[in-house]
Amino acid sequence: MADQLRYDYLSCYGAKHIDTPNIDRLASLGVQFNRAYVQSPICGPSRMSFYTGRYVRSHGSTWNGFPLRVGEPTLGDHLREIDVKCSLVGKTHMTPDKEGMKRLGIEPESTIGALVSECGFDVFVRDDGTNPTNYPNRHGEDYDQYLREHGMDGDNPWEEWANTAIGPDGDLRSGWLLENAPYAARVPKEHSETTWLTTRGMQYIEAQDEDKPWLCHLSYIKPHWPYLVPAPYNDMYSAADLPPVNRTDIELQTDHPLLQAWMNMRVSKTFSRDEVRDIVAPVYMGLIKELDDQIGRLLIFLEDSGRMQDTMIVFCSDHGDNMGDHWMGEKDLFYDSSARVPMIIYDPRPMADATRGTTTEELIEGIDLAPTFMEFFGGDTKPHIMEGQSLQPLLHNLKKDFRRYCVSEYDYSTRDARIEVGVDQADARLVMVFDGRYKYIHVETMRPMLFDLQTDPHEVHDLALDPAYAQELDRMSQHYFEWTRKHHNRITKSADDVERMTKDKEPPGILIGFYDEQELIKENRTLPDHLQADHL
Repeated sequence: MADQLRYDYLSCYGAKHIDTPNIDRLASLGVQFNRAYVQSPICGPSRMSFYTGRYVRSHGSTWNGFPLRVGEPTLGDHLREIDVKCSLVGKTHMTPDKEGMKRLGIEPESTIGALVSECGFDVFVRDDGTNPTNYPNRHGEDYDQYLREHGMDGDNPWEEWANTAIGPDGDLRSGWLLENAPYAARVPKEHSETTWLTTRGMQYIEAQDEDKPWLCHLSYIKPHWPYLVPAPYNDMYSAADLPPVNRTDIELQTDHPLLQAWMNMRVSKTFSRDEVRDIVAPVYMGLIKELDDQIGRLLIFLEDSGRMQDTMIVFCSDHGDNMGDHWMGEKDLFYDSSARVPMIIYDPRPMADATRGTTTEELIEGIDLAPTFMEFFGGDTKPHIMEGQSLQPLLHNLKKDFRRYCVSEYDYSTRDARIEVGVDQADARLVMVFDGRYKYIHVETMRPMLFDLQTDPHEVHDLALDPAYAQELDRMSQHYFEWTRKHHNRITKSADDVERMTKDKEPPGILIGFYDEQELIKENRTLPDHLQADHL
């Protein structure tokens, strides 16, 4: 999993401004999903959905730093039930529910406490990146130690080497400032975060017993900001290599108060400046190129070790990056630049041979991966808990018409835009429903938005107020209403359990509504033993 990687910055997805041959090669070996959407365009909630197989409204971790509550079942929990090791190498953005653990008497240092704190993963290496000294969710100790071992010391080696550049006069420049993006990071490429995590991932795989199944979440930090990359990737591209920015004056004229407020936020204003995009986006491309090189290194390792014959490989991202499109920065809202992600799956089994090198337009959600992994390992996909669908039927060319619509959510209660529009935090919620053509966005307390991606693939014309689209607006709103009515939290009883309860009527010993013993006999029920004939 890459972090903040746009799907359209990969050549296998049609990008002409950058070449990613190693990720392209993985696509040629498996299935490329062209319409995959995350459950939130924000790191934390998106990842919690990947890790639980559940929508954001179901798991409740709606924003970065919002803990995943104790008791929320994760992929690691499910896999351990079938004796599969589930391990982490890299980032999760997980925040533990310390209050919940305290309430239940779970010690954070205990075996259970450690798993709850790490989203169900056995931690081989955790590094969430963006590791300033005072960051409350800092997990950079392993990388700090690695840098020190290679002569890159300091109070905070990540900050002083990976997030510091060397200016033209030999002066040190902070990676937090966008104007410094074009300068090479002090850390050499062979010791960068991306290279280091690849090495650690390979070390993890080498250490596994060949007879015991495992899942490794190799979770890269980049191309997420800070936009700083080692040489030679820092100046590999220039503004001349960039695709045209996707924004129009029509969007600036919107009457939607939330969009107006969003375009007025600092990060949006910054990335709407051409001079900013012209120096930052080429470095974003350099980070992607570095990632592609490391994916190539990983594939060679898997081939040389013989692991390609028995290992499923999934490549994806937790969300995209607006990079100035729609007058936006960061990964906000539900434009394809943000909510749509690359997803490529290589399945080594012969049943997948018919789909190798193919693409599909089926609608896919991030929550589909957890049940896919469960089915790969021969486990139950637990549809009463995991809300995604296993992708195995698509990988094995057994199913079409996979899903009618995708759903993504956004809790903007902590964003400046909420204050500007005067919305209470309880109502600061957006939900996207996309049916493959129309993208409907429910905005609590305000009018919805509607985009037709068939006639407007760049998503610049909001059609919600156009009378000609009233029928489509209503149809899409019904999809949203249908989704809200589903059982999102009835997870303690499976469908089979419910059917057994229905068939068996009341629990043993409970008799409700029977008039006489003849009615009991008809339903094969009996009075208590002490009232039976042989006891009288």
